[in-house]
Amino acid sequence: MHGPATSGWLLVALCAATGTYCLLRMRSDVEEQRRAAGGEALMGFGMAAMAVPAAVFTPPPWAWPAYAVVFGGAGLRALWAARSSRHHLHHLVGAAAMVYMAVAMAGVPVGTQGHGHGHGGSGIPLLTGALLLYFTGYVLLTGVRLIPVAAATGGGPAAGWGDRPELAHACRLAMGIAMLGMLLTM
Repeated sequence: MHGPATSGWLLVALCAATGTYCLLRMRSDVEEQRRAAGGEALMGFGMAAMAVPAAVFTPPPWAWPAYAVVFGGAGLRALWAARSSRHHLHHLVGAAAMVYMAVAMAGVPVGTQGHGHGHGGSGIPLLTGALLLYFTGYVLLTGVRLIPVAAATGGGPAAGWGDRPELAHACRLAMGIAMLGMLLTM
């Protein structure tokens, strides 16, 4: 990533915290919330792993194809689950973006990799731009949705960790912003 490693570590912390919260959301009594939270936890932890600054850890050459396979599988699962919920289409786009970044990073010579933070020339500009537009729209829409939910629920103590819609929206907003950050550095 261009600039100090601090921004990379902040991205790692944000994604890991979001992934951890998504694991807590998997304890919900609502099956659809559990399924969505599982996909979001995978995305959060995968983004955290890809965001580790290259100065700290350079992954072995097989890591990028492994990311592509894992997120390709997550994308297929999201495609299957999209039959019952439109939200899974977002998971499909997120998984595709992760596969795209992993494939782009696999093509970058060893020693210049930035774990999702390419140093120029990696990725296809048109596809990167389309993903940036999608995630910008997603972040704006999720941010707008967050305002009424937080005001309507009041954050009462009756809701468990897995059943707090305002926290789920905040989690999705944080991951959308993190994805934008990763795509901007492609």
